[in-house]
Amino acid sequence: MLLIADCGSSKIEWALLSPAGDTARFHTPGMNALMLTPAEIQARFAAELMPCLGDPAAVGRVCFYGAGCVSDEVCGNVAAGIRGVMPEVVVEVYTDLLAAARALCGQEAGIACILGTGSNSCLYDGNSIVSNVSPLGYILGDEGSGAVLGRTLVGDVLKRQLPSDICDEFHSRTGLDRLTIINNVYRQPGANKFLASLVPFLSENISRPEIRNLVLGSFVSFFRRNVRSYAGHESIPCGFVGSVAYYFADVLREAAAVSGCKVGTILKAPMDGLIKYHSLNKLSAI
Repeated sequence: MLLIADCGSSKIEWALLSPAGDTARFHTPGMNALMLTPAEIQARFAAELMPCLGDPAAVGRVCFYGAGCVSDEVCGNVAAGIRGVMPEVVVEVYTDLLAAARALCGQEAGIACILGTGSNSCLYDGNSIVSNVSPLGYILGDEGSGAVLGRTLVGDVLKRQLPSDICDEFHSRTGLDRLTIINNVYRQPGANKFLASLVPFLSENISRPEIRNLVLGSFVSFFRRNVRSYAGHESIPCGFVGSVAYYFADVLREAAAVSGCKVGTILKAPMDGLIKYHSLNKLSAI
């Protein structure tokens, strides 16, 4: 059987594909392999993954896609952790960006993008990533991401760049004042997650022109600083994975039109597309 993992910081979604085409899906706590030692990774798999597998010996192959799996060292640590609990298994470890590309494009060429807490994009040839504009994180880049949308929102609220009723509603709904925001952004870990947690306020108020323009502007920046760097961006539809793309799909399509780009498939999460990709490639028979 084939075991597929879509790993994020908050959760790992797993899908176990049998040769007969049956699929069992479950979740375990998330992790960022970049922040863990090989021993810690193996311990996590032993404690959290193994109890979810009825017969671990039946698993012949694992395809693990994860945020933070951006170097040979990190990918090797994850593979070693999996083999530590399933010694006979064949392990492949890839970045979450390849998960997005395979889920969105399958075996066809295309531009694949992620818009969630962070953002990323790539040009995909149907087999591998051939070009990637570095996302650079929410301080230098990550245009269109939840973290950047939240950063822009709190900056505009604290500097009173939005109408007073929106600023007042923000403080009332979130319970956040200036000092609390500054403390969470500059003095506490996970500032990107804190900022992204404010995106629901944008969604709830997207009918306000000022809020819509804030979101639209960030998406336009994403297209202009990332997607338009890829050859053929004028004609190749861009697929998107991520909750930000999913919940702001109409604004995203407007931003694409403004930027001379096209939006194709939008998925909230990649697992359905990954199951389809690996099933078509008959890897589930292993």
